[in-house]
Amino acid sequence: MADELASILVPIGVVGAVIAALCAIVAGVAIMRAAGGLAGGAVGLWIPSAMLSLTASFASQWTPLLVSGVALVAMLVIGAVVRAIVSAGEPGRQAARTARAQALADAPDTQQAPRTTTAPSTGSQPALAG
Repeated sequence: MADELASILVPIGVVGAVIAALCAIVAGVAIMRAAGGLAGGAVGLWIPSAMLSLTASFASQWTPLLVSGVALVAMLVIGAVVRAIVSAGEPGRQAARTARAQALADAPDTQQAPRTTTAPSTGSQPALAG
């Protein structure tokens, strides 16, 4: 009886761990991109997936639950570290943007040929004009 139950619960737990790992990856990428809503949604979906991976523990298989937990912790840490690295370079990029804008503002004005805005006359009055 226990073997039959294990043959059902372990695959369910593995599927839950896979879904939880995918949600953890989405959460990590969302943190990298500073998308708080997406990160919250991914973690919110990770919770029931981790609970689903918990079903394998009834057959004494703790690996799916550990995989889902480690995946979330790893992706949250990686996402936060990458976001911190990207944010650390922002002042330099802002200074470069300001320097380019200042260089464009200091550049001499170029004369452009005037454009005509009137349409060429066809010699007849349009049907809906009058």
